[in-house]
Amino acid sequence: MRKVEIILAALPLLATGACVRTVGSVVTAPFKAAGQVADWTTTSQDEADRNYGRKMRKKEAQEGRERRDYEKKCRKNPDECRGYEGYQAAVDD
Repeated sequence: MRKVEIILAALPLLATGACVRTVGSVVTAPFKAAGQVADWTTTSQDEADRNYGRKMRKKEAQEGRERRDYEKKCRKNPDECRGYEGYQAAVDD
């Protein structure tokens, strides 16, 4: 009978630990959610660098296409060409 009394006395303590953990999770949930929203709405330096690199590669690809088209046009009609003027950054958005 003594073992049963010890187990019954220990049950509230064990149950309290689980309740405290649950309450702790409930209390910290809004802060975790706010942190996640902040991560979604802001751009990190890595993301900014990655986006800039993507933008520059896209512009370089466009310049390459324009250069190939211009050279192709010059091969067909050399009298109309005056040399490739290169990429003009001031023209871009």
